[in-house]
Order: sequence, then structure tokens, then C-alpha cells
Amino acid sequence: MAARAHIRSTPPASGVEMRLPWWAVVLPAIAFAVLLVLIAGPGQAQAASGDPAVTHLMERIQQSLSGQG
Repeated sequence: MAARAHIRSTPPASGVEMRLPWWAVVLPAIAFAVLLVLIAGPGQAQAASGDPAVTHLMERIQQSLSGQG
């Protein structure tokens, strides 16, 4: 026995209004703010390892992002 397909009896409205849940707006805004703070305030950051190569690499990335390179 074949299943019947559901067919919409009314045509879709021309001015479709979509509503986003609150978290669909808030979460990207929070993520953007956190990333902005991480990029803008690297002076307080400490290197996690004592490897000078990693520290040098992080300094070069910071310089290239800030345009001082």
C-alpha cells in the first residue's frame, strides 16, 4: 500500500517571516566578542609551553595580525 504524499492546500505567503530563536542571535554574538577580546588583548597572555619556537611563532602571528610585521 503506497503512502500518500502530503500536499499543501494553501500557497506559501509571498512575505515569508522567519523568526530565529534567541540563542541563534546571542551565541554568535558571544563567540564574536570572545574572539575579539582574545585578539585585542594578547598582552596578558602567557605561553603555555616553554618552547621558544612556539613562543616565536605566536609572536609572529600576533605581529602579522596587528600589522606591525
